[in-house]
Amino acid sequence: MRWGNFVAVGDSFTEGLDDPYPDGSFRGWADLVATRLAVEAGPEFRYANLAIRGRTFPNVVAEQVPAALAMKPDLISFAAGGNDVLRRSFDPDRLVSRFDEVVAELRGGGADVVLFRFADVMARLPGQRLIAPRVALLNRAVGETAERHGAILVDLYADDTYLNPMLWSTDRLHLSPAGHRRVAGQVLTALGVGCDEEWLLVPPTPAPTPWLAARTADLRWAGRHLAPWIKRRLTGRSSGDTITAKRPTLTPFPPLPKS
Repeated sequence: MRWGNFVAVGDSFTEGLDDPYPDGSFRGWADLVATRLAVEAGPEFRYANLAIRGRTFPNVVAEQVPAALAMKPDLISFAAGGNDVLRRSFDPDRLVSRFDEVVAELRGGGADVVLFRFADVMARLPGQRLIAPRVALLNRAVGETAERHGAILVDLYADDTYLNPMLWSTDRLHLSPAGHRRVAGQVLTALGVGCDEEWLLVPPTPAPTPWLAARTADLRWAGRHLAPWIKRRLTGRSSGDTITAKRPTLTPFPPLPKS
């Protein structure tokens, strides 16, 4: 295997929300991928995860990309822009142009780069008419950029399995543990590395919820998840304001036991 180390950059998708370890910290698809790569590469394998929830594309580029490049990794995953499409300030032309520049920079450092076309999450969220075209634009740009620079593309949008609500957490925005396992399996497949077949298994799609029960669930979701999100937008705060990267440097993975 040609990858002796792996650096993941991005937002909550890559940080691992909502796939908790027993201690309450988050695992996610990137940790799962690192676990499998470590088996292939042996004890010298190193992994860093710089992703922080709530980070917009400019934040990721300014804070995480330089740090990732400084590590001179063999493999980088880059997933950003999902938080930007949800904001009124979204500037598609600027983001698409800068996205291409950043991927060129990452590839120019000699690393293999993994990019993602995002899964269709808007089916369960309000604002579909406004946000869905933005997601489509970003996904199209990611695909074109991957082809232009020889990056490895993981096309989650083309996988209708992600329409299954069991692959998403209760906030309807982040992946569930099953969703993270599936992404990890698809990343490893794109890399040509085998994965646990169970990671690609999908829970049965639940039966349709009766109308009244569905509206009650929508109201609970709005109070628990949508209202706090709106409040943060109005006050200029982010869910990641007090969060730091969970694996800020290249270190052995899985972590070596303490002596």
